[in-house]
Formats: sequence, structure tokens, C-alpha cells
Amino acid sequence: MDSSSEYLSLEEPNRAVHLWRYTPWKRVHPTGNIRDIPDEVSAPKLSLSCIEGEIPDGVRLIHGSGKVEGLPETDATTSSFMRAITEESSWTVEVDPGFNAGKTVVLEIDAGSSISAVHVCLKIGRHANLELVTLVKGDCEWMGLLRTGTSGEGSNTSDVVVNLMDGGTLLRVDAIHIDRDSQVTAGTISSGSEMTKSDLRYRMGEPGGNLNVLGSILSANEMSLDHHIEIHHDAPETYSRLDWHSACGGNSKTVGTGMLRVAEGSRGADAAQLFQNLLISESAQADSIPELEVSENEVVGCGHGTASGPVDEDQLFYLGTRGLSSEQAKSMLIAAFLNSTLTEMGSQEMHDWLVEMLSDDLVSLGT
Repeated sequence: MDSSSEYLSLEEPNRAVHLWRYTPWKRVHPTGNIRDIPDEVSAPKLSLSCIEGEIPDGVRLIHGSGKVEGLPETDATTSSFMRAITEESSWTVEVDPGFNAGKTVVLEIDAGSSISAVHVCLKIGRHANLELVTLVKGDCEWMGLLRTGTSGEGSNTSDVVVNLMDGGTLLRVDAIHIDRDSQVTAGTISSGSEMTKSDLRYRMGEPGGNLNVLGSILSANEMSLDHHIEIHHDAPETYSRLDWHSACGGNSKTVGTGMLRVAEGSRGADAAQLFQNLLISESAQADSIPELEVSENEVVGCGHGTASGPVDEDQLFYLGTRGLSSEQAKSMLIAAFLNSTLTEMGSQEMHDWLVEMLSDDLVSLGT
């Protein structure tokens, strides 16, 4: 069955399902009619560059995407819909085995029409070292980003996605496989789009996989940002951490739902997740639901937690005694809160570049 036929054969997702509890599919769909697969979907412009210098040999952007083995099971509705609308817009970031350029590679996705969508496949070679930032920008009304891929055996990857859209809606669906003895840092930075719905899924299907999922989420005004993260431990001696920070201002709302699944036979698995929310205004909302499903008895540890609260008044007072205005003090505390995850996403070069891009959003969030 092709993707379009599969999608049209499905019923509307049940609101009782974890993924759709807060933001129903009808709100996310580009036309609002869930029986509709839009015909006029444009392909955004993609370009590959580096923060400093030219693109090194060993990494390239290729039109089209191949099959990737070992992906986690995804939501049938969004997966089939996204594959249907990206059939003519698919690309692969291919990284040679042993690649190690020491530079931050930037994949820029620029969407400029009313409805845009793209499928990006990551194919990372064995023992490669890659630092990749995927920058999503533009002023389209609706943007769909499907990402699939696999980290090569023994590779080390920093994979950071930055949402800097001018408005509109972003639907992001990730399905990533972490190979044997490979390390992946998966970062998400969101300060754009009026509505975001993300379904991010990672699977460690081979022994020795190591995954660190990080979020720095900035919501202001009337934004509604909903991120769902699933981590599947399907092999022995696997390790994962999820650390998700959301700063919420104005009348905005953020949602963070996490699911850790440790399958039977995943002996020695070590997993934990933590959601932290900073409420900057009285009308801002933040919901976090971490969950665990553990089917293996011999694990190192599995834990989860969540915390929400306003800006600390004692810290504001202390910074005020050091000569900072209330606006400056609040902006500094917000920046420090978000930077605790931002700083772990990659190199100093990447960090400085990201902070410079987000500086205006950080200032406006604190006022």
C-alpha cells in the first residue's frame, strides 16, 4: 500500500493516545480537513554549508533518500501523511566512514510558500564524527519536516535542529536509529512558529548505543509548542538521558511528553528523563508528562522527573543588588536556564553561533 492510501485508510487519532493528548491532529493538519492530502505542496530550498570555512570532503547533500534499517516504530498517521507529501521532496545528508572535519556543518531549510514539506535522511558512516545543525526558517503557513536516519557503528554525532520560522505551524517527525557503540547528542531548539508539533523517536537496536536528548524551548506571546519524545532501549548495555528545558512567557503554552521503553533482553540499560519548565508570566502554561515502560529486570537504573516554577525572586533580588535592572536580571536568569541544555549540544563554535542567533529572542522573552 502506498503512503497516500495508507493515510486515507486510517481513522482520526484517538485523543487518549499519549501523542495526541494535548494537540489533536485536526489542529496540526495543514488544511484542518484530515481527509485531505494537499496537492500543492512545495519543496523548500536546502543548502549545506559550514559556520566557518568551506564544506569539507566527506559530507554531501544528495537528492533522494534510501531505505534505512532499524528505525523505531512511528505514529501511523503522521508517518504516512508526511511520506505522502514528501515523495517529490527528499534529500540525504551522507557522511563518509571515518569523517572528522572538526567543523560545524549547517543544513539550512528555507520554506517560503504557504505549504512546504521535506524528507531529510541522515546516513552517517562508521566511526565518523559529525556536528550538524539543521536550521529551519521561512515565513510559510505550514512546514512539514520528516527526518529519518541512522548513526554508523562507533560514530559520534551531534544532531541539532533549530526552529527559527517567522510564524505558522511546524510538524516535525523524527525516526532515528542509534547503531552499535555509537554516541548521539540530539538537540532541539525552538523559538519560532506559532504552533509546533514534534514527534521525536529514537531506537537503540544494537549494544553500546549512547543517546543524549536535549531541549531548549522558548515560547512567548500566543505560541503553542508540543514535543513528544520516545526513546527505545532494544539492546543490552544501552544508555540514554533526556533533559528538556522550556521557558514560557506571555500567553504561550508548552507541552513535553516523554516515553522511555526498555524492552525485555535489554540488560544493563541505563535511562532517565527530566523535564523542567520556567514560567515567566502568570498566564503561561507548561505541561510535562514523563513515562516509563520497563520490561527488563536487570537494568542499571530507570528514572524520570518534572519540575515547574517561576523565576526565583531571591535570585532577581541578588542580581538587582549588583546593579542590574529587573529586565536585565530576568533575561540573565532565563538565558542561564536555557543555556544549561544548550551548552551540551555541541562544540564551543556551535554554542557561540546558536547563542548569537537566539539573543534577540532571549531578550524579548525576558521583557
